[in-house]
Amino acid sequence: MPHKVSFPQFGDYWIPFEHLVTRGLEAEYVVPPPMTKRTLELGGKYSPDTACAPFKYTLGSLIEALEAGADLLVETGGACRLGYYGELQEQILRDLGYSFEFVNLAGANYSKPLTLLPFLKKINPHYSLPRFAMAGLAAAKMVDGMDAVDDFVRKNIGFEREAGAFEAARADFFRELRAAADRKEVSAALSRCLERMKKIPTDKPERPYRIGVVGEYYTIMDPFSNHNLEWELAKKGMVIERWMNLSGNRLEPAKKVREKIRRYTKYNMGVTCMSTIDCALTCAKKGYDGIIHVKSFGCTPENDAIPVLQNISRDYKIPVLYLSFDLQTGEEGLSTRLEAFYDMVVMRKRAWS
Repeated sequence: MPHKVSFPQFGDYWIPFEHLVTRGLEAEYVVPPPMTKRTLELGGKYSPDTACAPFKYTLGSLIEALEAGADLLVETGGACRLGYYGELQEQILRDLGYSFEFVNLAGANYSKPLTLLPFLKKINPHYSLPRFAMAGLAAAKMVDGMDAVDDFVRKNIGFEREAGAFEAARADFFRELRAAADRKEVSAALSRCLERMKKIPTDKPERPYRIGVVGEYYTIMDPFSNHNLEWELAKKGMVIERWMNLSGNRLEPAKKVREKIRRYTKYNMGVTCMSTIDCALTCAKKGYDGIIHVKSFGCTPENDAIPVLQNISRDYKIPVLYLSFDLQTGEEGLSTRLEAFYDMVVMRKRAWS
């Protein structure tokens, strides 16, 4: 009997994962419920106190996926504590009495695709490798397309003449992705969406305020985790640049990045830390109006990046807002800080113009 597969909720990236499972592995995919306060309460209740916020978010999402009928859970690996999520979360869920199969991709080597084959067989022992490969190409194109559309929206939504026009186009594009059968249909949907967005009337100034968003990959990419801060800023009339996403996460070689930022740091401090510094330095050199550094509470590599960002801020006279998110982060406090940052950026630019 085919498994009912699920993966922790992570923004809208469940769409390509659903395609990969349903069309590539011919298994049923259970979409976890959208994250809510209950998700955080569940994750926080059963997680170690010292675990980082993404661990708690994903654990709560896995519990809700099991409640929704999933019987096989998938967890990814990673270069930081993310690499330990699967093993610990599986044990917590079994201690809670849940019965399920578990696929922990921490044991796979993504640079060697053949190491994924044993994990795929756990989901469907009779899957077709050619079929999975075709679905993989389509899923990869979905990720690229979703990131391209979101990038376009972040740069333009604050200037639309008709409120909601960009979000409507984005929602229609995501619906088309779920119905797409292959890479060709994904590409066609992306072309239609971008053409539609380019025709949306905007009142964009010649030199809009530009804000670079850098930081830890989970919190920066998951809108629920960061309280939709990018959309909030964009809607104030700012162009938001964010390089960290699943398609952009094909980062430059560490040696090349280290060479670019050697004035500020000699050593690789782990995971996305070097990319954070690199992207912040790029923003500063390009004359951006501000930088926002996003991370989960307790993220050691991104904590290490903060003193370096302070040096960049001093050298290039660019303001940096540091935001650390956990389960207790409130909407009102965040809104106040974003409003103050926005006011500072506006006053600073007016004073210099």
